Amino acid sequence: MTWKIETKCLQEGYKPGNGEPRVLPVYQSTTYKYDSTEHVAKLFDLSVPGHMYSRISNPTVECVENKIAALEGGIGAVCTSSGQAASLLSILNICKAGDHFVCSSTIYGGTLNLFDKRLSEMGISITFIDQDASEEEIQKTFQYNTKALFGESIANPKISVLDIEKFARIAHKNKVPLIIDNTFATPMLLRPFEYGADIVIHSTTKYMDGHALCVGGVIVDSGNFNWESGNFPGLTEPDESYHGMIYTRDCGKAAYITKARVQLIRDFGCYMSANNAFLLNIGLETLHLRMERHCRNAEKVAGFLAGSDRILSVSYPYLKDDPYHDIAGKYLPEGCSGVVSFRIKGGREAAVRFMDKLKLAAIVVHVADCRTAVLHPASSTHRQLSDEQLVLAGIDPGLIRFSVGIENVEDIIEDIRQALED
Repeated sequence: MTWKIETKCLQEGYKPGNGEPRVLPVYQSTTYKYDSTEHVAKLFDLSVPGHMYSRISNPTVECVENKIAALEGGIGAVCTSSGQAASLLSILNICKAGDHFVCSSTIYGGTLNLFDKRLSEMGISITFIDQDASEEEIQKTFQYNTKALFGESIANPKISVLDIEKFARIAHKNKVPLIIDNTFATPMLLRPFEYGADIVIHSTTKYMDGHALCVGGVIVDSGNFNWESGNFPGLTEPDESYHGMIYTRDCGKAAYITKARVQLIRDFGCYMSANNAFLLNIGLETLHLRMERHCRNAEKVAGFLAGSDRILSVSYPYLKDDPYHDIAGKYLPEGCSGVVSFRIKGGREAAVRFMDKLKLAAIVVHVADCRTAVLHPASSTHRQLSDEQLVLAGIDPGLIRFSVGIENVEDIIEDIRQALED
């Protein structure tokens, strides 16, 4: 039986048998018992399925991984301790010192710093590009050692929409995978695999959780990319830590996601905890309902802001005069998520005054949960960026990121109205 995605939010992942708990249990255990030494040996050889240690896999987390893979249309998923960990491992799984990858410059500031500073220190180089540049211009940034192309489906906080099919054409022309951070859209609004993406990641801390309860991330593998081009020796040459296992030969379409778990998760120890997975699953069960409300509320908030003489500009693709309106119609017909970015007349000082006057919307270092929140990116999440990097990321000193919650939208708008008054 083929279920619609709304049903998958509730029914995929955990499937209780006769007389078993209806709700996904928390398997709060680091260890597992076996009947023989031989079975443990087979687990470590990856020749039989099962759990060996909760730093690598856990039954509760596994159910959530299976649910997210089903929602995105992938063949497998690995949950991580944070969205940053998912971003990091998605690259490290195929890049080593001396390699290079290409990335949109409008990605989240924390990810940009991770790639630009920390990966550079590891010997992995990166070229940031304008995601709206022509295919010819982007092609010029590819090198002999380029191993991936990376972008965000909806950029944080610029709220630009990525042309995934264009990026997929460029990536595949160069025989590298397209990795998409789909955090803001979630699979409820956009499933990047349907447009040619190969790997999808999320900060599950955001809409997937939806309640600001637990930090987490996930990597999802489409199973569609051909890793046997000769450019990815980590997947096609023997892994001596598993007695010469070759991931493409022994794991087939699941080569990438298997390597991410049994090599990187094992060695770096950045796996999601069982309790966080339990909380995440509760959020996933209502994701389809919440995303619809987030979108409808954000549309009304964006419309109100666009009509205010106190506002210089509003970035939200639902608006007809937004530069990403047409492309959003293609990739995001069900809605453009709940985050609106805008600039107030008066720059940074006016933005700070506005935010300090808000009563319903909370100033928090977070985004995309059920409660309305607001943040000044240049002073917080993107504070580590240079002025040049801020410009490349589409961030003005007076830019405000407004995360529209699922409260009554009239209350949200009234809060904005009174904060805009002198």
